[in-house]
Parts: sequence; structure tokens; C-alpha cells
Amino acid sequence: METQMREIVHEFIQTGRLTELRAQPWEEWLIPDLAELLNNLNSSDRVILFRLLTRAIAAQVFAYLDKEERNSLLKGLNDEETRYILANLSPDDRTALFEELPGQATQRMLNLLSPDHLKEVRFLLGYPEESVGRLMTPDYVAVRPYWTIKAALEHIRSRAHKSETIHTIYVTDNDWKLLDGLDLTLLILADPNAMVETIMDYNFVSLSAFDDRELAVHQIQTYDVWALPVVDSDGVLLGLVTHDDIMDVAEMEVTEDFHRSAAVIPLKAYYSDLGMKELVSKRIGWLLALIFVSLLSAGVITYFESALLALPLLVAFIPMLIGTGGNAGAQAATLMVRALATDDVHISEWLGVCSKEMLVGAVLGILTGILGVASGWAISGEPLVGLIVGLSMLAVVFVSNLVGILTPFLLTRFNIDPAVASNPLITSITDVVGLVIYAIIAAAIVFLLV
Repeated sequence: METQMREIVHEFIQTGRLTELRAQPWEEWLIPDLAELLNNLNSSDRVILFRLLTRAIAAQVFAYLDKEERNSLLKGLNDEETRYILANLSPDDRTALFEELPGQATQRMLNLLSPDHLKEVRFLLGYPEESVGRLMTPDYVAVRPYWTIKAALEHIRSRAHKSETIHTIYVTDNDWKLLDGLDLTLLILADPNAMVETIMDYNFVSLSAFDDRELAVHQIQTYDVWALPVVDSDGVLLGLVTHDDIMDVAEMEVTEDFHRSAAVIPLKAYYSDLGMKELVSKRIGWLLALIFVSLLSAGVITYFESALLALPLLVAFIPMLIGTGGNAGAQAATLMVRALATDDVHISEWLGVCSKEMLVGAVLGILTGILGVASGWAISGEPLVGLIVGLSMLAVVFVSNLVGILTPFLLTRFNIDPAVASNPLITSITDVVGLVIYAIIAAAIVFLLV
């Protein structure tokens, strides 16, 4: 459907049938679908179709466009068209746009804003880059505790069209200090002549404008609400963050964790928008660092060369041992990174987690160790090789499991994202640890029994 429509739009434009294109029932399209169509048009067709849309539809569609398409589209619009788009974006979408634009383009946009919108944007941009203040919108509905329910509902009706959401109505005093957040249903069902304060319980959850946006994700998921109020240090209501913005943040945070888990510096744009230089720079640092970690493995093999040469068949089992150790460490690290990210486990619980994982690691070590004995003996035909491989497998899996569990805790303790405990990092560390354990066990048994 979309491909067909893209071809129709292109044909209408090429044949100059713009009146027919304007007359298409664009109002029947869902805004995200229309934005997707624009995203997939070439730049010239995108500008022409965008200009043919009604202003109301165009302003809504613009908020859904991807970063590059927004920037490309703005270059093709005149000042009047750009001014209208900016004026009709929600404050949080307008702020997100200014965060993404190059400096010169940002200055041009600022010059096109009305004094009120300019003040609003500068206010929002004054907060730290990944703070709740950058996400919040100042468009909300608030009532006073001493108003009647009837007066409050009349105020809500008059202000609802300017608010991001009216699921929750906020109650503030005359100094705009937040007192409560009321579900709209409570107001609708209450006695119209009663005072607002009669249905208040002064029980609400709020965020600071300087809180990290990840906290907003956690709070909205925990309390299962559509929006959360944002206050300053004195409890004054500044704005609110809504569920749709939080969903975007959650997606970005998960994407960043995926990147870090693969030892890649998180991408700040879509993969398709990045060139070779950016992609190389995001990956080369970790690759070089992990090479130096892996060089320790070569040092271990060289140091214990005599023990390994005493039973040359031992070298054949190195890939199996370090591979199993790396897998065990990566499993443990992945489980713990996710548990910490979802608050399933807290850093203060590290001792209890380690105690549990010592038992888990011991069981895993014994089971893999039995297989190690059997495979070492069967392949080499030497019971001694089977014994060394089996004991080494047990120890390697046990220690690697602990390394994988403890590393996220240590990173969190030093305020480093635990997702840095990536599979490549854990694997490289456990490779070195596994070789040391294997070499020590081999040396001890060889020199005692051979």
C-alpha cells in the first residue's frame, strides 16, 4: 500500500497534477502512517507533498518525522511555513527538534519563534541533556483546592485543548506548589458543589526536572500512569512528562544497552544515517582495548609453556575451556545487567546474589567438569588429561560465573553503566582467567604425577 502510494505521489508531481494530489483524502490517514510515507519519499517530493497538506495535518505529521527528514524538510520550507510548524509543535517536540539541529539552523529557528515560544524553548534547553526537564511539556491543567468541583470541571473544559493530557488533573496552591494529582474520573463522579480538597489525599508521585530520564521510565512503569508531574526543588509544578515521550526514551535506552553489550559506543543517530567514519570510530576503541586484554592470554601460555609441553594434548582443549568459561561469564553478566536495569536486583544485594551464584556456578562447574573428564579421556586416551581438563572445566566455569555476576555490580558501584559489562569484555577477561586456571592446574598435576 505504502509503495503504491509513493509511486502515485511521484507520478502526480511529475505530471504536474498537484491539485489532484492536494485533493487526496489525507485527513483519513493516520498521522504516523502519513509521516512514514513522507519519510520514504525523496527530498523534493517530500517538500511538495508536505506543502500540499493542510496546516493542521502538516504540523502533526512533522512531529513524527525522523531526524534527517525533519532537517531536510526544513531546508525546503520558507520562513512563514517554518514559523507555523514551530508554533504548532508541542513544547517537548519543539525542544527535541532544537537538540538535533546544527547550530546555524537552530539560530534560524530561534529567530522565527514568537517571544513566548522562544522563552519556552530556552527554558527547556537549560536543563541537562538527558534530564527530565528536556522531556517535559509545560502544557497541563491545574486547579485549586478551594474551587468547587463544578468550577474545576469548567476550567478543565476551557483548558483541555491546550494540554498534552487530561487523564490526571493537578492541584496546586496559589504559588503553584503541587499538592496532589487527581484522576479525571474522580472529578467527574464527585458532587459538583463539593470542594476539590474533599477528594484529595495528597498522595502523588513526582519527578525533579534534573532527574535522569531513565528514572522517569522506571517511575511510569512502576506506577502505571500516563503522565508524571515535574517539580523544582521547592515543589513548584513546572510541567509533566507523558507516556509517549517515555516510550521513546525506553526504546533509546534499550538500544544503547544493546550497543554497549556488543562493545560498541552507543550510536546517537540511526544506523542508516551514519557514514563509515562514525561507524568505525564507535567500534575501534573497544576492539583495540580488547586486543590488549587478549594479549594477556598469550603471556599466560608462554609463562606455563613447560607444563603444557609436558602433555602436548592439553593444548587441544584450550578452545573448549576458554569458550565454555566465556559463555558462562556472558550468561551471568547478561542476567545481572538486566536485573539491575529493571530494579529486580539492587546493588546492596550483591552479597546475597553472589552466594546464590556460587552454588549455581558450582553445579554448572560439576556438570561441565564431568563432560570435560569424559571428553579429555576419550579424545586423548590419557586418564591424566581427562582429570586435568575436568578439574579445569569445573574451576573455570565457577570463577567465570562469579566474574560475570560481580562485574556489573562493580561498574554500578562506580556509577558506570553496567551494560559496559558486555559479552566481548567478559569473554576477554574470562579467557585470561580460564587460561591461568588451566595452566596452574596442569602444572600442579604434571609436576606432581609425571
